[in-house]
Amino acid sequence: MKVLDHGTRKQMRAVWMDGNGIIWMIDQRKLPAALELVSAIGIFDIAGAIKDMTVRGAPAIGATAALGIAQAAAQGLNLDEAGSLLKGTRPTAHDLAFAVDHTVRQIRAGKDPRFAAEAYVESIVERCRKIGEFGAPLIKENAKLLTHCNAGALATVDYGTALAPMRLAHDRGVSFFVWVDETRPRLQGSKLTAWELLNEGIDHAVIADNAAGHYFQRGEVDLVITGADRIVANGDFANKIGTYGKALLAKEHGVPFYVAAPLSTFDFSKKSGALIPIEERGEDEVTLIGAERLAPSGSRARNPAFDVTPARLVAGFITEVGILKADELKRVMSARLRAAASKPRAPLPVGRRGKTRR
Repeated sequence: MKVLDHGTRKQMRAVWMDGNGIIWMIDQRKLPAALELVSAIGIFDIAGAIKDMTVRGAPAIGATAALGIAQAAAQGLNLDEAGSLLKGTRPTAHDLAFAVDHTVRQIRAGKDPRFAAEAYVESIVERCRKIGEFGAPLIKENAKLLTHCNAGALATVDYGTALAPMRLAHDRGVSFFVWVDETRPRLQGSKLTAWELLNEGIDHAVIADNAAGHYFQRGEVDLVITGADRIVANGDFANKIGTYGKALLAKEHGVPFYVAAPLSTFDFSKKSGALIPIEERGEDEVTLIGAERLAPSGSRARNPAFDVTPARLVAGFITEVGILKADELKRVMSARLRAAASKPRAPLPVGRRGKTRR
């Protein structure tokens, strides 16, 4: 991820562990007004950062949890209790439980905790790079794209899922434009996606969520790419609330709708999207902006954080093993089993952190 800081561009990761075992994260609640870092020195710090959305995005949540398990192991904590605490923070994102279980298994198999966690983080970064490689050819010269929520480097440690094809296409000299849904109520699109695209120099405009249909109707959307928080066996997937509506618009107007996600986001234990747990967050996210009240005092609000989009609306899933149709997802399971059986990559030395894209 390229970040403009004090007039110069530098590479940065969304989350990492320093040489003293302290975990650092970009505070996504403060963007785009300020680029601030927060540190975590214990499992309750990590759980709090995931729960209050200091760190967000399924792969980045998983990476943070993996580092949190390593930190807990170094501090002599019970890993089952630490893992249970972390898994309870955000129930919809499959990467969270996947990363916790993977790291605990690696540690119990005799791996050094830090090595196990950082190898997992590096695997996420490499998977996202490959997602970019497979997805970039979908973006044609002068295309107009639309994306919903944030599925960039902030959400995935580096590269992104939905934004990875955009980054690589841009690096290859392809000229295109991105409509960025604001993504009510937390505004991840306007606050985070737009910030990332601006730092990358990718042409874009933020639009209100309910303006998307206008641009579809005018023929000004050629391609939709979103991320996902959980993809189940039949290809149904959960993503930030509002994604389902965009998929329906894309279908109505003949626009291909793609979902970009690493294998860690696939949950084959559930047969359909009806079985995905949907997190419901606090009413204040809907009724308040800061101290300003958006609804009368006493009015109730509902705040589902995600919705489920059926597989029939998806043109393909952009993964690190290729672009797959819903009926090809068994290949994903086979690839994930092969990946789990392979030897983990060694983590990068601390001095090289944040320089993987060049």
